[in-house]
Amino acid sequence: MLHLRLVVPAEKVAAVLDCLSSSAAVTNVVHLPGVALEPPGDLVLGDVAREAASEVLETLKGHDLVRLGSISADEVGLSLSDAARAAERAAPGLGTDAVVWEEVEARTTEESTLSATYLVFMCVATMIAAFGLLLDQPILVVGAMVVGPEFGPLAGLCVAIVQRRPAEARRSLVALVVGFPVGMLATIGLVLLLTATGQLNSSMLTADRPDTSFIYHPDALSFVVAFLAGIAGMLSLTSAKSGALVGVLISVTTVPAAANVAAGIAYGNGKEAGGSAVQLGLNLGGIVLAGTLTLVVQQHAWRRPPAAP
Repeated sequence: MLHLRLVVPAEKVAAVLDCLSSSAAVTNVVHLPGVALEPPGDLVLGDVAREAASEVLETLKGHDLVRLGSISADEVGLSLSDAARAAERAAPGLGTDAVVWEEVEARTTEESTLSATYLVFMCVATMIAAFGLLLDQPILVVGAMVVGPEFGPLAGLCVAIVQRRPAEARRSLVALVVGFPVGMLATIGLVLLLTATGQLNSSMLTADRPDTSFIYHPDALSFVVAFLAGIAGMLSLTSAKSGALVGVLISVTTVPAAANVAAGIAYGNGKEAGGSAVQLGLNLGGIVLAGTLTLVVQQHAWRRPPAAP
């Protein structure tokens, strides 16, 4: 369930309480008159089943609470209540399948914004991946995949496409278009520096690297894996199953591919850079396509009326 915390102007309280009380999926409603100071108004609390959360939130937004008051929602970790169980039974479908669009949009907005932290993560991940590739150490490559922040903008782009929000799509694209080149430039600089000090050398790039060769030898399976990862990643976001996202991050080779492009450029090896660039494109395209299709299917399925018991 989701716990709602609403700051409601006095003239909107009756309508808001009616909205909450009229939904069988809402319970534990509390009304505290006049306690909110900024913005001023009444505080209204309540719990809503995830399955009905988007519908309830959309109705609340229709009462202009976003402008005149505020709406916030948090996951309920534990709820020992017969009333709460009844509310969940009254809502159609299962909570784990429910898509709370406002929650998805909030998550992807935060994670798809170009920021200093995002760029640092991208640089660090790409550098770690470069070490893993040049040393043929898969564990370093896996670590770079987990550190890489690129799935946030990719998910944000999928949501923006489905929700038809050009501004959000541009924000995600900017994060991707700026983030990857910055990470690669930083990696090129580090590779050249360590080569100059004798820590690395160009022979590492052309040596036999059996444990990481899949990064720069793309094939049809690269796209299939990225497509499946895109489905799993989007489901992990929409269902609030964040634990599954770690598995998604270590199954796609976006950051390692970018790192090998950087290493290829640093050492003037066009073959290595080109193969890795294709791998990067396949992964990005597969994730975006799969994530978008997953959201479209979820959107369509959740709009269908529930089957009769």
